[in-house]
Amino acid sequence: MTNPQSPGGTAAENEPLAAEQEGEAIKAVPLRHPWRVLIAVLLVLMLAVFVIDAAQREDFGWANVGKYIFDKRISQAALVTLQLTVYAMVIAIVLGLVLAIMRLSPNPVVKSVAWLYIWVFRGTPVYVQLVFWGIVALIYPVLTVGVPFMTPWISFQNDIFTNLFVTAVIGLALNEAAYMSEIVRAGLLSVDEGQEEASRALAMSWGQTMRVVVVPQAMRIIIPPTGNEVISMLKTTSLVAAIPLSIDLYGVSRGISAVTFTPVPLLIVASLWYLLFTSILMVGQHFIEKRFARGSGQRKAEKSPHPRGPLPAGADITNIRVDNKTEGKQ
Repeated sequence: MTNPQSPGGTAAENEPLAAEQEGEAIKAVPLRHPWRVLIAVLLVLMLAVFVIDAAQREDFGWANVGKYIFDKRISQAALVTLQLTVYAMVIAIVLGLVLAIMRLSPNPVVKSVAWLYIWVFRGTPVYVQLVFWGIVALIYPVLTVGVPFMTPWISFQNDIFTNLFVTAVIGLALNEAAYMSEIVRAGLLSVDEGQEEASRALAMSWGQTMRVVVVPQAMRIIIPPTGNEVISMLKTTSLVAAIPLSIDLYGVSRGISAVTFTPVPLLIVASLWYLLFTSILMVGQHFIEKRFARGSGQRKAEKSPHPRGPLPAGADITNIRVDNKTEGKQ
């Protein structure tokens, strides 16, 4: 008689076949990459040579670096740089969101105005824009509101752009808003239209749909480039000298170096402060990305209670099928 669980022969006859199906364990030997090791060693040696050489060169003025790294004037200027970054980015994000919505509007006039704004501010250098904002007070000493070629309704002195700090914030924010609008628009377009249709089917308003459904999903696309833009804005603040504003980190370090005739050490001091701030921002960006990426990755496959591969001779297939059905119901 043949074993019903081993069709085609007896259990003894099927044992060699089962052993052949299981096969022997493969011993994987990793390939060696001697060139990778050699390149890594060369890179480490080059870095070590550069560090040793820089430490011995007097032109870097490491004594002056240690003297001014925690100078009160430098630390206050670093705080001004942070304020410029935060204020400009907050305004740029809000304005960028408005411009992104305008770009997605079905109204051709609204869409064209947003496109024109982005075209102008993305197509001209930020340094040129800051120079222009620095002389706006000379071009428009008096601001008026009214109908052209008639007596103005309201007239007041242009005191806004006489404040160099406020002018720097406005100039940086207006330029950054053009880039943030494209980032936000890309994030909103990444959400499938079916999400909005499902929200409308649940009688959710447009505001609720954006706040609860669309924006949380779009944040996974918006956050990474926004973090890059924040870091870029921190370094772009060094261009406010075009206004001219000289109380930022770069401006103060440059002013001290002009008096002490030590430009290289002060440049190193400013660079170290910029590196400190960017490092903190990069760590914060990592955790924010991790927070908004929750639920977007694929779940790890759980281990099956039944091993995969060829079944041993005499295995109870009926019980395995029943278990699989039970797992599917659960």
